[in-house]
Amino acid sequence: MSELLVKDRQLVTPGDVLATGLDYLPGNGCYREKDEIKSKLLGLVKLKERYISIIPLAGVYSPRQGDGIIGVITDLQPNMWIVDINSPYDAILLISEASNDFIDTRRRDLSSYYDIGDIIYAKILSVTKSKHIALTMKDRKTKKLISGKIMTITPSKVPRLIGKMGSMIELIKTKTNCQIVVGQNGVVWIKGEKESLASKAIKLIESEAHIEGLTDKVTKLLEGDLNE
Repeated sequence: MSELLVKDRQLVTPGDVLATGLDYLPGNGCYREKDEIKSKLLGLVKLKERYISIIPLAGVYSPRQGDGIIGVITDLQPNMWIVDINSPYDAILLISEASNDFIDTRRRDLSSYYDIGDIIYAKILSVTKSKHIALTMKDRKTKKLISGKIMTITPSKVPRLIGKMGSMIELIKTKTNCQIVVGQNGVVWIKGEKESLASKAIKLIESEAHIEGLTDKVTKLLEGDLNE
């Protein structure tokens, strides 16, 4: 007999039992032990169909109006899309904010614009006190991100990844021949010739953001001179 023992957005600690039985599946931040799903982290529960995930409290992204973020479409509603923005709270993208062009839902299905699993670079249009988050795709920089791969870093490390005047991220782009888009929510999209090397450099920056001489170390990694 399966039983869900937690609610969506509930605070849990490492080792807490989240569900019993085999009807539920462990997602990020969870693990299965015999017939129980337990939390690996201190964080907030996120429920999606049969999957249980934990969003860690450390380094959680707090949405702000005007932020440029990378999100993943997780659901379609009659007049909107639901978007995972690497936050305890999902965001919505209304039809009215999805395009500068008129979207006629009588002639075209919403999935022909954005489908479940699509990755988008969007701007946060508004955030209410109750954490209802609205997105817009009407900014000149917003776009759908085709293919490539995404990875996440601690949102507070984003400025270090970008560097002064964009110097660090440009270094990685040049050395790896990759397109890279960095969301202020800690999600990074990479597409190009050396995606794996770009990922390694980004992880190095995240783990050693506080260390002096980081640019030299990243350069050595990108040029194959760093012994890991």
